[in-house]
Amino acid sequence: TELTEKLEEVVMIWIKQIRQILVESEQIRKEADDIGPSAELEYWKTRMSLFNSLLDEIKSSRVKKIICILQAARSKTLKQWKELDGNITIAANEAKDNVRYLYTLDKYFGLLAKASPVMMEHIPSLMNTVRMIYCTSPYYNTSERMTSLLLKITNQMINTCKMYLREG
Repeated sequence: TELTEKLEEVVMIWIKQIRQILVESEQIRKEADDIGPSAELEYWKTRMSLFNSLLDEIKSSRVKKIICILQAARSKTLKQWKELDGNITIAANEAKDNVRYLYTLDKYFGLLAKASPVMMEHIPSLMNTVRMIYCTSPYYNTSERMTSLLLKITNQMINTCKMYLREG
């Protein structure tokens, strides 16, 4: 019983830490007004790395042993643990999926950054790929995510035009 109580305390600390990570990951991002679309890909890559590391830790043998002991003791903390485990898995899957979809746009990001203001040749393919993401992505097809991405694409186009005017 004493061992179970100690392990429950440890798991409760983990639960608190994991909840904090999940809360922070859902907060609205503060970004510069002129940030380009490459930042969106970097954001999701960083988030994917964070949640994959967290999943690796949760799946480690040390954690599994503690969870098994608590299961044998029928601990009530396991309900919260399982819920958080599921939430982390969802967040990791979302980040992985978003990185996969945003990588399909990555080639356009470079083209937009290097192009002259006559970048019209890239726009139809870019928008078609954005539409494909919107239609097929289970996570990235929200109004909020699409608005953020399109804003960053527009910012990149504006920055490219500004650079062209400064150099010309």
